[in-house]
Amino acid sequence: MSKIFTAISSGKFKGKKLELPSLSTTRSTKNIVKGSFFDTLRDELAGKIFIEGFGGSAVMACEALSNGADSAIAIEKDRVAFKLTAKNMASVDELNLRAINGDSFEILADIVNSQTKPVLLYLDPPFDTRDGFRGVYDALSKLIAGLKKDKIFMIVFEHASSFKFSDKIANFTLLKSKKFGATTLSYFIYNDKLADKF
Repeated sequence: MSKIFTAISSGKFKGKKLELPSLSTTRSTKNIVKGSFFDTLRDELAGKIFIEGFGGSAVMACEALSNGADSAIAIEKDRVAFKLTAKNMASVDELNLRAINGDSFEILADIVNSQTKPVLLYLDPPFDTRDGFRGVYDALSKLIAGLKKDKIFMIVFEHASSFKFSDKIANFTLLKSKKFGATTLSYFIYNDKLADKF
């Protein structure tokens, strides 16, 4: 089976090739979704730690570092996908990109709460139509309640458009949602003053 590649599309590592895992293992973020996200938040990445839950190939984490994040972390549970997560991150920047092999549901709160800089949290779980992931968004909402709000700059969910989040999750308020066919990005903030910037 031939390998599938994508490339970092913007920033200092633009053009750097990243290998994608099998579609049976993870679902990669579409370029139009990735582009919209970074067009929205590129100017906010400086001074932030980008944490990608359900990291897959770590495309979003690598792109975040390319666009100015201080550092980026990708968490991936699947062992096969994680090999690519780690390989891709090491090929881009061994110092400021970190791959963690673990279950986002189990370790994400500890990782976020231990950071000393503001966190931009990107959560891209397998859509809840996949086996074993029914109720994934409700489970993530409960997970969010365990995060220290003062550690979070923003939380962004990449999710199935068929699911609609509540306007409020724990201490976080829905700022906006943007739909791309079957995929939607939903942005949540703690500090309502951020709303004026977006």
